[in-house]
Amino acid sequence: MKASHEYDPELRRVYLEVVDNQLRDNNPPETRVTFDRLRSEGFNETEAKVLIASAIAFETFQVMKSGAPFNHDRFVHNLNRLPDQTFEDK
Repeated sequence: MKASHEYDPELRRVYLEVVDNQLRDNNPPETRVTFDRLRSEGFNETEAKVLIASAIAFETFQVMKSGAPFNHDRFVHNLNRLPDQTFEDK
């Protein structure tokens, strides 16, 4: 069993691919806005994408846990909190 601080590199790759797709498609546009903001705050490209991926992972977990659909407002709220990763389940 992995320790809680370890991560699955394949899962990380998948989440980063989702970030790349969202940036490429500008869907949702808030992902691009967040990426640009994080870059302007001094985060490099990879760091910004990893932060965004953490918000995507949180939203994915909420959807899986509750069975409810993707909550765009919650996702955007949590993007806006980055780099703070104390996400809120609003």
